Amino acid sequence: MNRDMIYLGGRWVASSSAETIAVENPATEEILGRVPAGTAEDVDRAVAAARAAFDGWAATPMAERGAFLGRLHEALAARAGDIARTVGLELGTPLKIARAVQTGLPLTVLRGYADLAAQPAAEETINNSLVVREPVGVVGAITPWNYPLHQVVAKVAAALAAGCTVVLKPSELTPLVAYLLVDAADEIGLPAGVLNLVPGTGPVVGAAIAAHPHVDMVSFTGSTATGRAISHAAADRIARVALELGGKSANVILEDADVTKAVKVGVANAFLNSGQTCAAWTRMLVHRAHYDAAVELAASAAAGYLAGDPFDETTRLGPLVSAAQRDRVRGFIARAEARLVAGGAPVPEKGYFVAPTIFADVDPDSELAQEEIFGPVLSIIAFSDDDEAVRIANNSRYGLAGGVWGEPGRARAVASRMRTGAVDINGGAFNPLAPFGGYKQSGFGREFGVHGLNEFQQTKAIQQ
Repeated sequence: MNRDMIYLGGRWVASSSAETIAVENPATEEILGRVPAGTAEDVDRAVAAARAAFDGWAATPMAERGAFLGRLHEALAARAGDIARTVGLELGTPLKIARAVQTGLPLTVLRGYADLAAQPAAEETINNSLVVREPVGVVGAITPWNYPLHQVVAKVAAALAAGCTVVLKPSELTPLVAYLLVDAADEIGLPAGVLNLVPGTGPVVGAAIAAHPHVDMVSFTGSTATGRAISHAAADRIARVALELGGKSANVILEDADVTKAVKVGVANAFLNSGQTCAAWTRMLVHRAHYDAAVELAASAAAGYLAGDPFDETTRLGPLVSAAQRDRVRGFIARAEARLVAGGAPVPEKGYFVAPTIFADVDPDSELAQEEIFGPVLSIIAFSDDDEAVRIANNSRYGLAGGVWGEPGRARAVASRMRTGAVDINGGAFNPLAPFGGYKQSGFGREFGVHGLNEFQQTKAIQQ
């Protein structure tokens, strides 16, 4: 699965360096292939190509840009099987989840932006002013490994719909699926320079994009620490930044909730993608009236998450992405000062697996409840009333997502007090057209739908 080129100005070309990055299969510890280790010089070339293409793409009518995205959707959908297989290999996502989430979700998002661009919003007038939206310019998109195509599409599709051109750096841990997107873009004849691909490491390619004087906006998804560094680099030149960072989301189960359903859905949410989800509900807050039952239900649910081969249709829990991530998660488990109610189940000897793990009686101020672990680890915390539940839920430097279970009016009241960017009530489904983003150290800016489109646009007032 070697991909030995980068994509600049509508052509596959060699990197300026002969160095490569090995891509590993985390389920088998085998090397899948290699991609170029891009350089700052490669970023310079990519930005130059994006800058040269910008005026023409920005001047292309939005509906025509939407038509390109529609064709891109068709070409990518034709690769759905390859996408699921590739994500299964380079990330270890179980095949069922790879098809539904890692493949289906980005295709839905891409279709949404194609439709949005096909029907541009009407121009706004305020007295004698015409308010127009224009593309920001050249966008540097730096994407994570946990949802490697979904996060690419969330940025690239919105930026292209808005009229921006893009330099894309996928994660060096899961870069292969991004090549499938660029293959599709090349196949449909996306104008040269509109989308450019430079794989490489964060300290080299990511840093070069963040600091580049001709990148007008950086859109980043990843850790809060890296987001902070990107913000500093972009601030020196007053460039726009959108950040989707970490999370430590609370799942609040009120006294009048359907506890059985709330716990079952909550455990599934926490363990999705082996817990490698920024919006995962990793803190389960349960009213004391149901606490013991909830702990028992959660432990029973965890027993159904057998770790194994991602390509076995019965597997529900794949490996973590790397040895370093596995060891980091195991460190949190080893240091935990709480009651272990699930964990230690057998996992394959080879591969970077961690057994599904649940702790009860967790101190809300402890490391276990405060740090983003990014593995299949769930903390259960008791509360006595709605006010205490809200205090515990908001006792975090993060604010990305969350859930509330209970009588709808009461649950809505609790949700409105949670300082977080998204809240699901009684298992409300994720909406890929609704705005998604964080409060506090979970970042700023929004993705998806018209709100995601607006992130890549400037607003101009024309008086007449």
